[in-house]
Amino acid sequence: MTPSFPNDAAMRELYPEIEPNRTWRFRADARHELRVEECGNPAGLPVVFLHGGPGAGLATYHRRFFDPKRFRIVLFDQRGAGQSTPFADLTDNTTWHLVADIEAIRAELGIERWVVFGGSWGSTLGLAYAQAHPERVLGLVLRGIFLSRPAEVRWFYEEGGASWILPEKWQRFIAPIPPDERGDMMAAYWRRLTSDDEAVRIAAAQAWGAWEGGGITLVESPDTEASFAAPEVAVSLARIEAHYFRNHCWFEPDQLLRDVHKIQHIPATIVHGRYDIICPVKSACDLAAAWPEAELRIVLAGHAASEPAIVDQLVQATDRLADRYA
Repeated sequence: MTPSFPNDAAMRELYPEIEPNRTWRFRADARHELRVEECGNPAGLPVVFLHGGPGAGLATYHRRFFDPKRFRIVLFDQRGAGQSTPFADLTDNTTWHLVADIEAIRAELGIERWVVFGGSWGSTLGLAYAQAHPERVLGLVLRGIFLSRPAEVRWFYEEGGASWILPEKWQRFIAPIPPDERGDMMAAYWRRLTSDDEAVRIAAAQAWGAWEGGGITLVESPDTEASFAAPEVAVSLARIEAHYFRNHCWFEPDQLLRDVHKIQHIPATIVHGRYDIICPVKSACDLAAAWPEAELRIVLAGHAASEPAIVDQLVQATDRLADRYA
């Protein structure tokens, strides 16, 4: 386990902005169609980027964690998220549907093995995919670890965890919920996110998004909070997250820790912000304790992948994999 270390002036930054070589639609099943993009070197080391949420969708900066001269970069909006359709749809939308989608995209592209890169929910999905298909994974880069344990969900969405660190923002999060329902915030929000009244659904989603966006960065960022509360982000984020978290993301208890033995041979880097409020660092330490072969880097940051100390470690990690395989 690597201890925390201070930021310094030599930190790596994101690679320059790039445009996709190709954007296409992948028919996952009769209902869901996923937006996929490919960037970088078509002959490079393949890597798949797994976004967070679930339900958050892609951002253009997600392409920039990888050297475009050395990586074939594959990114996609997961079911119901971003530009995939139907938007915010919950039917046939589970962790194991997403794992199957990753594998189907790999096969469609004719990729034998690839690097898996994921942060927050993307780290959860990356672990689930790698444990299901270890023979397809060359390396793992995981950030902001979320292991989908009930205590992790309670920490952020129920009274007594993150609410003690962000109390004024918590008050805004609970404001749409009557006092007699606040003992189970997940259930209370679920009722509103699935209401027949569109205005109720959108208002609940925006409050949910603002709560998440308000806790994601180490330094206060009103713009980030506002972007998470925008309906085009908040609706899919809130509905899909609540859907997944109510169902324990379809994992057995401690499944991702229990099954680490299936991937212990795969080179892996775990990056986590010391002051991550959304996904506390304990989850990264628990994963590293079960997986001593992985490299754990705890940095002075919050949760966001865009924070300088996290960018530094993620880019270093992808560069190391390119040095190893490309």
